[in-house]
Amino acid sequence: MGVRKMRQVGQIACGAVGALLLSTPAFAQEGAGLDLIDMFGQMGPVAWGVAIVLFIMSFWSVGIAIERIYTYNQARKQSKLFAPQVAKHLRDGRLKEAIALSASKDYRYSHLAKVVLAGLQEYQFQQESGTSLNRDDVLDTVRRSIQRASALTTNDLKKGVNTLATIGSTAPFVGLLGTVVGVINAFVGIASTGSGGIAGVSAGIAEALVETALGLLVAIPAVWFYNYLTGRIEYFNVEMDNSSSELVDYFIKKTA
Repeated sequence: MGVRKMRQVGQIACGAVGALLLSTPAFAQEGAGLDLIDMFGQMGPVAWGVAIVLFIMSFWSVGIAIERIYTYNQARKQSKLFAPQVAKHLRDGRLKEAIALSASKDYRYSHLAKVVLAGLQEYQFQQESGTSLNRDDVLDTVRRSIQRASALTTNDLKKGVNTLATIGSTAPFVGLLGTVVGVINAFVGIASTGSGGIAGVSAGIAEALVETALGLLVAIPAVWFYNYLTGRIEYFNVEMDNSSSELVDYFIKKTA
């Protein structure tokens, strides 16, 4: 399943959840009921704007999470297949075959393939260019190449993850803005009716509570997704460090 299709599925799922929430009664009184549809119908333009922003943030965070989970699963799956094959080529001294394998489209998601490819290509370049570098200098250039590849790969793995942290930390405050607007509307209702009864403040209070709930519903999944994906990235970094060390050890033995 492609990344674009995964995002569309996430958006459809969020829309279905939103429709379910809108159709759920919020509370009921004797002879009358007030549900979320009625609440949204009584919202002012500012409260509607806050709610739309929160829905956009929710769709955005779920889309990023689905795309990243799909990418990470592919990276783990392809790396498990890649590691034993490239190790076999290196043990047999088939450097060109190992490079071709690392550059294959079958392993385009593999974080290990990207790191190993950078080290192998740099070593091959130093061997074929006929430079006068000694053994230690060649190994240093290979290490630096691997480090650059690791940094770039880590940056690619983090793509979009920081957005989840931003959404998780700001969504409650966006909801709080809607809460403040709802409380203001409640006081306006008191002023217009000249009474502090429930009839004058119910619409504003309901609006405030709905905005608060929306902010929390957006923030909580975003924080969960952020923590989960951050843990996956740390695991990938450990794998890349181990593979880099093993590749450097291989070159040390090969040039001994």
